[in-house]
Amino acid sequence: MPDRFAFLRRPASLSARVTGLVGIAMMVVLLLFSWVSVGSLDRHFAEMDEEELGVIASSVIRALGEVQDGSDAQALRRAVRGHHGVYYYVADAGGKTLYAPKDGPDLASFARRTPPVPLADRQSMTIWEENGKSYRGGVIRVGGDTSLSGTYTIAVAMDIGGHLEFIRSFKRIQWWTICVVMCIAILVAWFAVRWGHIPIHRANEKIRAITSSKLYLRLDPKAVPVELEETIASFNDMLGRIEDGFEQLANFSADIAHELRTPVTNLTTQTEVALGQARSADEYREILYSNLEEFGRLNRMINDMLFLAQTENDPGNLNLESVVLEDAVRGLFEYFEALVEERGVKLELRGRTTPIRGDREMLRRALSNLISNAIRYTPSGETITVRFSQNDRDVIISVENPGEKIPPEEVSRIFNRFYRVGHAAHRKGEGAGLGLAIVKSIVEAHGGSVSVLSDQKLTKFYILLPLTES
Repeated sequence: MPDRFAFLRRPASLSARVTGLVGIAMMVVLLLFSWVSVGSLDRHFAEMDEEELGVIASSVIRALGEVQDGSDAQALRRAVRGHHGVYYYVADAGGKTLYAPKDGPDLASFARRTPPVPLADRQSMTIWEENGKSYRGGVIRVGGDTSLSGTYTIAVAMDIGGHLEFIRSFKRIQWWTICVVMCIAILVAWFAVRWGHIPIHRANEKIRAITSSKLYLRLDPKAVPVELEETIASFNDMLGRIEDGFEQLANFSADIAHELRTPVTNLTTQTEVALGQARSADEYREILYSNLEEFGRLNRMINDMLFLAQTENDPGNLNLESVVLEDAVRGLFEYFEALVEERGVKLELRGRTTPIRGDREMLRRALSNLISNAIRYTPSGETITVRFSQNDRDVIISVENPGEKIPPEEVSRIFNRFYRVGHAAHRKGEGAGLGLAIVKSIVEAHGGSVSVLSDQKLTKFYILLPLTES
């Protein structure tokens, strides 16, 4: 049953991510700018209003100083000229109204409910609404000095509706501007991302054109933006490894067909000959023995191929235990004792190492393949040396034997499946060329490496195994 919510768990596209981040960033920046600009404009209007109210209060105080008893309403009315939308109220110490505006806010009530503030403290002005209008004002108490004969309460106010309407209009314009700029920014970001994806789409088209028969094709890292150059280079490297794998698979198929053809042909020929005419029981027995040898060769080849497949497909399937390599080599020396005497060569063990963690049977098989390979190619009367050494990280095993030099052009291929050095490929009964491939597979499964050096006098196979489990 299909998962209906699979798309919700899928990571968002790059276009959506970049566009969303640009949109969020732009929104934060524009909102911050709006908050700062509106706040600055509001403070500017407040400072202007407070300064004007301070000027009006000073004019009223000056007018109070000019009249005899503070009851000259005409003088107080003339105190403020040239100011529009401002109101003031004056009362004496007893609360008697000396002057009150005919229209505007009820400043008498405002003066009674609002505590007085010093004239210099303009930031303590109050904002309130009355009859659907907004006002900014304050209450000042003056007198008690030589300039005025008594104490007076002065309330000043001004209509700030125009300022507030301007700020609201400014906010509306800003919000529309933010919306338009946001849409433009998101649209530009989306187009920029889509335009930036064009090289990726072109690379995808070239990748789709690469088939199993065109693995030689490569993408040009210089034809893409610098951000994709490393990705394209990595893809080319991967393609090279795939091409090598396909080539090895093709060679492996050809090699296995060639290796199987010889014993199958021998079995077919011998069987046809046996059926060609009546033969004695001894002759039939001899033919069966010959067929048994070919079957044994086929069986060994199939077992080696299965072992290689199991080791390479599941390299972690190791029966790890503490292995003393010197004991394993001594056991192999005893196993090959009869073959060594027949070939007329000697085996020698030098050096010691600390025990390592590994699969005992696999390591024994790898060493057995190297030793049997050395016995096969060592001239009579010479000595094969198995040497142990170690450093801080690895155990080093070398199997050294005198013999013919391995050509340099064949050294890199000597560990390939079914590959045999030129003069050995024509020897009958010398194996199928899987021994060294098995050695490499076992060593790499243990986290190590294997290599070979060969000159005119000596051929050395080196195995490096880590002292700790990889």
